Amino acid sequence: QIPYTMAKFTVQGVAVENICAATGVNTNTASERTKLAISLSSGAIAGVASAIISHPADTLLLLINKEGAVGEGTLITRLGRLAYETGFVKLCVTGLGARCAMIGSLTAGQFGVFDTIMSLAGTSKFKFTN
Repeated sequence: QIPYTMAKFTVQGVAVENICAATGVNTNTASERTKLAISLSSGAIAGVASAIISHPADTLLLLINKEGAVGEGTLITRLGRLAYETGFVKLCVTGLGARCAMIGSLTAGQFGVFDTIMSLAGTSKFKFTN
């Protein structure tokens, strides 16, 4: 979950910056609708990126939790055997499209709700600066 969450927030921040740079939008002066559109778009991008990053590990966990998955041994041994038997490419791409659609839309909604509540509360996100 750590790489998933780190990717989600990092990519969302970078996506907002790139969307604003590409469209010439200043988030300080933009309308609430424009801010919501940017939030939803950047959230979808972040969701897809985090889905791609976490998909192989989540697929392994799904497979190892099936009854009788790859026999005996420690968890690490069984995970290694399962990854070898499944194959790297299959591990990375099986079900990825559906996962990207699901996580992309959920994350877009998550950031949309978060930014709407922040706006209604009259607060703004903390931003690190150099």
